[in-house]
Amino acid sequence: MIQQFTAAIHVIKEPGILTINPCPLDQQFPALVLAAGRASRMGRYKQLLRVPGRGTLLDNAIGQARQLSGQVSVVAGAGYPLVRFRCHRQPASWIMCENWQGGMAESLKAGVAALAPQALGVFVVLGDQPLLDSEGLAQLARLAREEPKQPLGADYGRRAGVPAWIPKALWPQVFQLEGDAGAGAILNRVGAARVKIAGVQRDVDTPGEWLQIRAELDAKQP
Repeated sequence: MIQQFTAAIHVIKEPGILTINPCPLDQQFPALVLAAGRASRMGRYKQLLRVPGRGTLLDNAIGQARQLSGQVSVVAGAGYPLVRFRCHRQPASWIMCENWQGGMAESLKAGVAALAPQALGVFVVLGDQPLLDSEGLAQLARLAREEPKQPLGADYGRRAGVPAWIPKALWPQVFQLEGDAGAGAILNRVGAARVKIAGVQRDVDTPGEWLQIRAELDAKQP
């Protein structure tokens, strides 16, 4: 199933654009930033919104993912390559999801299909949660390394969601996802352990939500 799907994606390594691999030994615990959506409710590419003191919203998400792994890849789609050119923090690789209009499931499939064979699982991070707490992310990273076969998801109260750790044994279920179903659908089906990560309930979908979150981020600046 994975081999069939990889025909629809490709890892982008273009000349003249810095693509780095800061921690090749971390390929057993890679992280994906899902940032392929069009953000139709925002009315513009939200990946390019400016986060106070942190670059773009996508820059911020890459920084969050680096708290989980030194091997970070970004799944791109809508707005590519503009979102890449405007990004100051370059990941280890960019993965183009050709079918990004198919929803969150297609982005996750594209990312997982491009991972190295030595990966024991994958951390999944969204590109629009700038209020995530660093201590919670650190706990997620630690628990995944202690027990890589244990699925983990952020605690949303009655359900688990992203940021998350999806063990390799669950990847076949990833390739069965459709539409806007994401990691949470799998995590809750298998009863994933939940990790407290403050800020998971807040994401950027609309201009109004961004104004509120931006004001909170501004207030935290020294």
